[in-house]
Amino acid sequence: MADDDPAILRLVTAILEKENFGVVSARDGREAYKILQSDQSFTAAILDVVMPHISGPELVRFMKTEKRLMRIPVMMITSEQDLKLMVNSFSSGATLFLPKPFTPEHFQLTLRLLLSKDKLPTPLKN
Repeated sequence: MADDDPAILRLVTAILEKENFGVVSARDGREAYKILQSDQSFTAAILDVVMPHISGPELVRFMKTEKRLMRIPVMMITSEQDLKLMVNSFSSGATLFLPKPFTPEHFQLTLRLLLSKDKLPTPLKN
């Protein structure tokens, strides 16, 4: 999980931990790049589109050049309302795009889609 907004980092981390995922977080693109270069195994990547130092799409392009990272599904998130950012995210190789602000339920549904591998997501429990 990489985002330069501490509130989003806290929210997404809380949701992921509630879903029993371990979370490795980064506050900017350079920190996320270093984490991706480590030997850790990742289930998914959640990246802000616009971050200091290295953007989300740039990180995805890097991931697509590394054999151990290229199959990791990527969710891009952003508060920017620019359609070009969405297009750039998908052209870089992102799997899904989630605009901010989002509710925890919307994030959970998008996460299930990200991890579903051609299956419909399970409905959220109310």
